[in-house]
Amino acid sequence: MVNALAIADAVPLAPLTTLELGGVARHLVEATDEATVAAAVAWAKARDLPLFVLGGGSNVVIADAGFDGVVLRMGLRGRRFEREGDRVLAHVAAGESWDAFVHDAVGRGMAGIECLAGIPGSVGATPIQNVGAYGQEVSETIRAVRALDRVAGQIVELSATDCEFGYRDSVFKRRPDVYVLLGVTFALAPGGAPTIRYRELEDALAERTAPGAPRVLDVSQMVRTLRRKKSMVIDADDPNRRSVGSFFTNPVLAPDAAARVVARAIAVGAARTPSDVPQFLAAGGQVKLSAGWLVERAGFPKGLRRGAVGVSSNHALALVHHGGGTSAALLGLAREIKDAVAARFGVTLLPEPVLIGTGGTNDP
Repeated sequence: MVNALAIADAVPLAPLTTLELGGVARHLVEATDEATVAAAVAWAKARDLPLFVLGGGSNVVIADAGFDGVVLRMGLRGRRFEREGDRVLAHVAAGESWDAFVHDAVGRGMAGIECLAGIPGSVGATPIQNVGAYGQEVSETIRAVRALDRVAGQIVELSATDCEFGYRDSVFKRRPDVYVLLGVTFALAPGGAPTIRYRELEDALAERTAPGAPRVLDVSQMVRTLRRKKSMVIDADDPNRRSVGSFFTNPVLAPDAAARVVARAIAVGAARTPSDVPQFLAAGGQVKLSAGWLVERAGFPKGLRRGAVGVSSNHALALVHHGGGTSAALLGLAREIKDAVAARFGVTLLPEPVLIGTGGTNDP
């Protein structure tokens, strides 16, 4: 079986990512079926080589030195819908385009993922980050995840509870060397009402002229419009297109810790009153602060440039590559931002993308 495994050497990774940055992969395997995934994992293990699974490349920063191991490029395809009571189960292969799946589900009138329209990347990547936007997270609809357990050497099915989802977090993110995700099952609501929890989305929908209550299709289309204004969709004509979306996650703090940040913001002149600091209720009685607000008020406005890298002109949380740059330069800007926010507000920002080939750390 190993002899049948097609392995490419010294493959440039930058063209396979939305940032268009990073060096070469020592080895790369294109996997279009589960047998190839298992064979690639076994091949890497037998040679004591690290393995990295690459999907759409929209949430990774690859070091300029590349990846000295095996890159498994996930190409599993397939979508299947089946009725179960008042829900429709969507069984989707890990290599499927996330946005194409959302478009398909919404087109069938299914509710549950309409606010996640326009997000680039693959379906298999969404449980890892517990992808979320506009008040919705994939963990709300995930029924199960099919994965290859690299330790046990067998395919397993994990329930939503097994996935241990949190804000932009999961067991897959915390234990990246254990699982290779093969597919995800979502439980969607046919004919269900759309989710409208996010103020920006609610306001935008209120301004629409179409009569009647918004449908899931209306919500998904509005989300795409809002994301496009922020350069958060893939558009070849957008000068901010080379990015990983939000580079930092929004800080989620205990109420007393959030209050200290607010007090500090007022003390340093970044805000006049507590209401000037964006705050949102989060799970467990915690408080979510706006990382974008903190970044801008730490001295990094939209459109800032540092040579070939900078801050998106449309979104303060998106770090962009303008062409001809390096991952080192982008990560250097990320460090500068992180240090400035910590010094000014006492908050440590955490990166949202996965950093590959940076010495075993996900800290810029």
